[in-house]
Amino acid sequence: MTTTTAFDFSAKDIDGRERSLAEFKGKAMLVVNTASKCGFTPQYAGLEKLWKDYADKGLVVLGFPCDQFGHQEPGDAAEIKRFCTLDYGVSFPMFDKIAVNGADAHPLYQWLKSEKAGFLGTAAIKWNFSKFLIGRDGRVLARYAPTDKPESLRADIEKALG
Repeated sequence: MTTTTAFDFSAKDIDGRERSLAEFKGKAMLVVNTASKCGFTPQYAGLEKLWKDYADKGLVVLGFPCDQFGHQEPGDAAEIKRFCTLDYGVSFPMFDKIAVNGADAHPLYQWLKSEKAGFLGTAAIKWNFSKFLIGRDGRVLARYAPTDKPESLRADIEKALG
């Protein structure tokens, strides 16, 4: 029996290229569903800081724009990329807009939710900027609420990086 890990999934990046998460084998990953017009959008700055501070130690931050919460990610890939780059200096890998809940949820998010339940055991992603920390082995270590600021994850990230 094979165990599924994050490395078994792929997704289209913000430039429309299919990318396998296997390219991040051996790295810890912070997977975040993002939105450009959300009260939590300033977390892009904190996510970028985590990426800059820990990339050389083996962390990769992966942003997955999603428009399922209050229509807060209305733009297309080019608009999202421009916004993230110009307004927040985002340099970590960004992906094309996906669904995180419902019948059309991206397979990565179906798996993430099945691996770590949210608050009170719910599977559904509740809002933008929900976060999943994945270990170097591709297994989900923790799930964080949208209200958990990126800087509050430092101790867990350092533990995941060993």
